[in-house]
Amino acid sequence: MKEHIELTGKTVLVTGAAGFIGANLAKRILQEDSTVKVIGLDNMNAYYDVHLKEDRLKDLEQYANFTFVRGDLADKELIDSLFEEHHFAVVVNLGAQAGVRYSISNPDAYVQSNLIGFYNILEACRHFPVEHLVYASSSSVYGGNKKVPFSTEDKVDNPVSLYAATKKSNELIAHAYSKLYDIPSTGLRFFTVYGPAGRPDMAYFGFTNKLLAGDTIKIFNYGNCQRDFTYVDDIVEGIVRIMQGAPARETGEDGLPVPPYALYNIGGGRPENLLDFVTILQEELVRAGVLPEDYDFDAHKELVPMQPGDVPVTYADTKALEEDFGYRPSTTLREGLRKFAEWYKAFYM
Repeated sequence: MKEHIELTGKTVLVTGAAGFIGANLAKRILQEDSTVKVIGLDNMNAYYDVHLKEDRLKDLEQYANFTFVRGDLADKELIDSLFEEHHFAVVVNLGAQAGVRYSISNPDAYVQSNLIGFYNILEACRHFPVEHLVYASSSSVYGGNKKVPFSTEDKVDNPVSLYAATKKSNELIAHAYSKLYDIPSTGLRFFTVYGPAGRPDMAYFGFTNKLLAGDTIKIFNYGNCQRDFTYVDDIVEGIVRIMQGAPARETGEDGLPVPPYALYNIGGGRPENLLDFVTILQEELVRAGVLPEDYDFDAHKELVPMQPGDVPVTYADTKALEEDFGYRPSTTLREGLRKFAEWYKAFYM
């Protein structure tokens, strides 16, 4: 059961608001209803090019109902004061330290942001009740899961990176808080998000930078990786629908409350082979004029073995999202990469 949440005239908190998904989500909310106030929180860290984050923020600051707060999720006092001041109806927690490989060398950043930061958000939702907490989990929680497509019903107890472990722990702690304090919460397992103004540490973006510089791109697992790529607008559409449909508070057969807790995959549901993906990216970079027509791709490609923390296949089972919200991502890889290539040309060239 879902409880409909009317956003009109209310205030929404988006953490990670200068991030890739956060900025796109904030913009969509502000464009759709001028009565909704969005408070965007971000620490603007230098994990990747801060100019990109500043550019996304500049875009958001044209909206009168947007307020940006520069600060850290791990700062409990700040989080509490924001909740006390604004009485958020909905909180969308997208702020997190991202990246699988970075977690191998910088574990501290993940503990601060993804564990302590998320705990601070839950505590604030407990003391200053919200109608719905929506938070980013990740497809990486599926770890080395052999069964595909990945379903939210699958057991996910074998993370292969610290990043994945922090995301799984977010789901567990959210479940406990939903049960103990009746906080309606929904976790979203995102599958390989891409698009214009995305994260430079993602493969498609890094490949583009390297090809442009004449460097060689490394294709892991000798190209035998499959990823369920999801275009950023499709992710945002999913979040917007889910924000407005909180898990209903219900009583179980034992007469005790059932935790108002839900989990969804948001993915394309169509895994693409990494080599096919690289081919489409090349074609679209040439088409957009980022790379010359006669670029020798074969000279700039190297097939290499798997990396620690990586998984061979990601593939979302999106049945629950379709059944509960009537939605399934539909942007094709070519459409999405075309938009990325055109943006890259305009932004960097």
